Amino acid sequence: MAILSYKQHDYICRENETVLDTLLRENISIPHGCRQGVCQSCVMQSVDTSPPDAAQEGLRENQKQQNHFLSCLCKPEQDMEIDAIEQLDFVHEFEVLAKEMLNRDTLLLRLSHGKEFTFKSGQFINLKSPDNTVRSYSISNIPNEEQHLELQIRLLPNGRFGSWVYHDLEVGHNISASSALGNCFYNTERQEQGLLLVGTGSGLAPLYGILQDALRQAHKGAIHLFHGSRDAEGLYLREQIQQLVSENNNFNYTACVSGDYKDEHLGLYSQGRVHEVALSTYNNLNGWRVYVCGHPEMVKQMQTQVFLKGANLEDIYADAFHSSSS
Repeated sequence: MAILSYKQHDYICRENETVLDTLLRENISIPHGCRQGVCQSCVMQSVDTSPPDAAQEGLRENQKQQNHFLSCLCKPEQDMEIDAIEQLDFVHEFEVLAKEMLNRDTLLLRLSHGKEFTFKSGQFINLKSPDNTVRSYSISNIPNEEQHLELQIRLLPNGRFGSWVYHDLEVGHNISASSALGNCFYNTERQEQGLLLVGTGSGLAPLYGILQDALRQAHKGAIHLFHGSRDAEGLYLREQIQQLVSENNNFNYTACVSGDYKDEHLGLYSQGRVHEVALSTYNNLNGWRVYVCGHPEMVKQMQTQVFLKGANLEDIYADAFHSSSS
């Protein structure tokens, strides 16, 4: 255990807890999003000692020199005095164009952006609410002349950010956002490669963007999207995806239901966990490019298994979605 000193108060960081875990457990509001060190919204500073190297992974050199660290990755090796850092990365103000329910718990949020904002389909942005709650959401559409982007927001029971978006954020309102981040997007290299896209729940969001971009760029290799949910209601955008199947000979789509499988679903869905269905479909993934997004445990298992089936590490792109009701 280590003692964290923050704003003249001391807190016990338990074994295997991160700094972020400790502060949230103590009901201290800290900006955070992905909890994987990717969105970098939880950066803090160590005042009196150097933070662990693992807690600085992905930070710029000047940040490291100032003892900045990612609180979601920092498991203290000794007592630390820490301080918050003013976050300056919310440099965009987007106008809300539309809100639409895609299914019972997934909301499509369409935002207008200016010419200064650029993105690649599948990247994510950090959004900030008026109470400084920060969440990360993947971009599910391709760049367009109308200069808008689409996000798929999962509404969790008692979820602070999602509840605010659903109940309080109205069309015409503005929302603060970061620049586009992340490397989970399509690139035009090796267009003969097979593309395997596997996601659960709202993990469909980046995959849907990557899929549209690959088809727009006339990708030549096979493309197969697997989307899974516990029940059929959790599967959305099925008509739009099926339309893409009918228009593109190299694209296949498999929807998977892991829970109770009803007779009326026969022939509509595959029964089983999405990663297991996908892995049973392809025995050899040598030369394939793999994108896997959604539940963290599924992502972890899928990364391991596709590597064992021949996919190169540099061809495996992962985006784990950590749920937060705080």
